[in-house]
Amino acid sequence: MTNFFKTAAVAAAIGFAAPAMATDIIVVSHGQANDPFWSVVKNGVDKAAEHTGANVDYRAPETFDMVAMSQLIDAAVNQEPDGIVVSIPDGDALGPSIERAVAAGIPVISMNSGSDVAATLGVSLHVGQSEYDAGVAAGGMLAGMGGTNAICVNHEVGNVALDLRCSGFEEGFGGAVTVLPTGNDPAEIEAKVNAALASDESIDTVMALGAGLAGEPSVTAAQNSGRDVNVASFDLSANFLQHIVNGDAAFAIDQQQFLQGYLPVVMLAMNAEYGLMPGGDVPSGPNLVTQDKAGQVIELSAQGIR
Repeated sequence: MTNFFKTAAVAAAIGFAAPAMATDIIVVSHGQANDPFWSVVKNGVDKAAEHTGANVDYRAPETFDMVAMSQLIDAAVNQEPDGIVVSIPDGDALGPSIERAVAAGIPVISMNSGSDVAATLGVSLHVGQSEYDAGVAAGGMLAGMGGTNAICVNHEVGNVALDLRCSGFEEGFGGAVTVLPTGNDPAEIEAKVNAALASDESIDTVMALGAGLAGEPSVTAAQNSGRDVNVASFDLSANFLQHIVNGDAAFAIDQQQFLQGYLPVVMLAMNAEYGLMPGGDVPSGPNLVTQDKAGQVIELSAQGIR
């Protein structure tokens, strides 16, 4: 992170002077605030609202639904806020609504997903990680651990960001990779990973795309198999980090989703008050959390920060 962003973050942490007139910012994500991953994003949004004094409204469809999400963005545009934050899991589906916001003169910052399409839609900047590159890094790491046959557990097929993670993982891994589509139910994920491992004893690697939803049940399934299976996951949860500490999981990829919720709100508040806007994207990850680091992160993860 550049010194500018470090300075902005420190200034916000110390305390922003509340704007003379309240700033209205609407956050529209594809993830619900009660989801283990998105609850951390929401915590970042809330902390930024506290630091800046802005009025911030977090909205998401009840399920992964691009039609409903585009309608939420359209509704946000109609309210004429001072800024909109969006995640972009599907640029084709959400593009027209985002472009409508930009055409209306509303500053838009994307976060989490959409790094590959944000600029073409007129978004000011993106806060997140390159999902494909993160997948390549994870694949290379697991191949270096001796992996030759892997499954990539995709709990939200159709989410472009998750699809990019699996495709990047396949490139970095270099061996056989099968995408295992599942839903968002950890019990279903455990059952499907159990079945995959039982049906092919040559599978030695499991790549999960979300620690709380898929990583934890994947570790249980690997233990059920009685075989030496390396399990890694995108994102963090306190339990998955403990699995890393215990040696039951290889590593996690941290994209620092707290920053993905926090920084866009701070930037839009600065823009509304001072006309300031950073000149480029902010890479919040990837950061590999291995056994030597996991213990330090557990407490912060349990607090909803990491």
